[in-house]
Amino acid sequence: MARKYYLKTSGLAPQSASLIDYRKELNDAQYQAVMALEGPVLVIAGAGTGKTQTLVYRVARLVETGVDPRSILLLTFTRRAAEEMLRRASLLIDNRCAKVAGGTFHSFANTILRQYGRKIDLSPNFTIMDRSDSEDVIQLLRAEMGLNTKEKRFPRKQTVAEIYSMALNKQWTIPDLIERDYPHLYDSLEELLGLYERYVEYKRARALVDYDDLLTGLRGLLDRDEEIRRRLSDTYRHIMVDEYQDTNRLQAEIIRLLAATHDNVMVVGDDAQSIYSFRGANFRNIMDFPKIFPGARLISLEENYRSTQPILTLTNEIIRQARERYEKNLFTRKGNGEVPLLARAESEQMQSRFVCQKILELREEGVPLWDIAVLFRSSFHSFDLEIELARHNIPFVKRGGFQFMETAHIKDLLAHLRVLANPQDAVSWGRILLLLEGVGPQLGRKITRWVVSGNHPAERLRSFEAKGKVAHGLKTLAQVLENCSQGKRPAEQAQYLMQYYAPILKQKHPDDYPKRLRDLEHFLGMTERYRGLERLLSDMALEPPTDSVDGVLAVDPDEGPLVLSTIHSAKGLEWHTVFIIWALEGRFPSYYNVETEEELEEERRLLYVAATRAKENLFVTYPIKIFDRGLRTVLSRPSQFVEGIPEEFLEPVTLVEEEEERGREE
Repeated sequence: MARKYYLKTSGLAPQSASLIDYRKELNDAQYQAVMALEGPVLVIAGAGTGKTQTLVYRVARLVETGVDPRSILLLTFTRRAAEEMLRRASLLIDNRCAKVAGGTFHSFANTILRQYGRKIDLSPNFTIMDRSDSEDVIQLLRAEMGLNTKEKRFPRKQTVAEIYSMALNKQWTIPDLIERDYPHLYDSLEELLGLYERYVEYKRARALVDYDDLLTGLRGLLDRDEEIRRRLSDTYRHIMVDEYQDTNRLQAEIIRLLAATHDNVMVVGDDAQSIYSFRGANFRNIMDFPKIFPGARLISLEENYRSTQPILTLTNEIIRQARERYEKNLFTRKGNGEVPLLARAESEQMQSRFVCQKILELREEGVPLWDIAVLFRSSFHSFDLEIELARHNIPFVKRGGFQFMETAHIKDLLAHLRVLANPQDAVSWGRILLLLEGVGPQLGRKITRWVVSGNHPAERLRSFEAKGKVAHGLKTLAQVLENCSQGKRPAEQAQYLMQYYAPILKQKHPDDYPKRLRDLEHFLGMTERYRGLERLLSDMALEPPTDSVDGVLAVDPDEGPLVLSTIHSAKGLEWHTVFIIWALEGRFPSYYNVETEEELEEERRLLYVAATRAKENLFVTYPIKIFDRGLRTVLSRPSQFVEGIPEEFLEPVTLVEEEEERGREE
């Protein structure tokens, strides 16, 4: 009889045993979602109902039951969100969860196209352009086509880039988009189509892709190549998508194609928080999921862990009026709180004074400024409030403005790194050449054409016919790039480029040179974690950091600051106290932004998102007797979204001057 040789189990628990008490850790709806491991599942996750926890535990459950973690694909809207979910899943069981494929749609597309891009005639060493790079290319091509003359008005580069991007994300033709959203530009349609053809060819010839190309490239690869489609579908047997209400039509099509050999797709989202149609997000994706995946199981997460019941009662009432929605009723086990207030002010200034006074009262009660937010429909709505806050010495930060990766100095340094990775990147050549003394736009284009027409950039720079300062600048640049390309890691390359660029920075930006230098040092720190330049550049394009160093260091947690934010920028965040200002018919919803029933419904969802950010206190305010010059009418009614809500859900308050009230009493 042969001897027996026993294989060790590597310390893994048998599939029948579980390391996690799911019943104890999850509520009933979350438990159902986590245990639904096969087939299509639609999880409608109301605001604050623990959707992240649900995804984390489902990843852990899949891995714990023996599913190969490399066959799980978790798609989120930021890389940070995916990394945090997988980190938490690893803490629940073990490090197998780190092998799960997690990231954004764009980063996943980048990975797949680097591997299989040649199938669609895309070079694997392509460079990813950000939006401003795309705009620069459009500007260059429109100049070459003679479309920037003063004789005929042609749309700005930002508008053109927006048109091209929106058409792709919505999967509309450019003529259809122009007719629908830009009818005033119809006279330029022929030129826009011609410019688009040139734009596509320009990118193809130089191995450049923009954000939209990543998605269209992946969709095209999956759609046209059955072998690749089946291979990827067999690889990723369990697909999860977070924030599904924010996906566009392209992304929904990618998910359907990735699930070609199975239907193991779980999407998590909230139809009531679909507010990004201006970015191409498609409300129909989440509403039509059961049609796209027949037999999909519907699970609703309704227990809220953020807000008091009076706040939830109001938010339920706001969204109950929606024309189309999934039924859900948010509730909480938290104790009762204050009923939200609807404050009616005589003027915009009175509205601002009320907000400031309440903020100061809350601070005296121990609520820190950083845990208070003022939200608004449009950025200009806060202008008067900002003046009033300054009068009261209340520090605040306003969401918006230039982001870290959009600043000129960071883009300058990145441009140098990008030509090292892709010598055909004419956009980046144009940028770094303009930094040289004596080089203007026309000469910069001429040198760029000369450099990209050969194989050795440094040699081409040296051999360009130039004199004086220009010749010296080109030779210095050639030497710098040559030294950088000699087998160095990204951190060493960036450090070397920094020494070259620092004098240029000081000359170009003498007023705020120290701040910009700190930003660059912050960027150098980021490069330390990368071994390869391609990965660094891809991450900077797909998941750019958002804060400059000054912005990070300026926040004193003891003093604030108070947060002012558009509602779009506030999604996913929460505060102890929230003020929603300008809940005035004509402003919210805006008569200028609403032309269709679909747009009106999105405005309603926008108010719902704002209200669900509040944990303990919610104040909704509006001024009356506001004369709108464009409409030539007086706006005086509260928003239709709050008008008529029972007073026990939203208590009305009229603001009055203390002196006037005393006069009446006397």
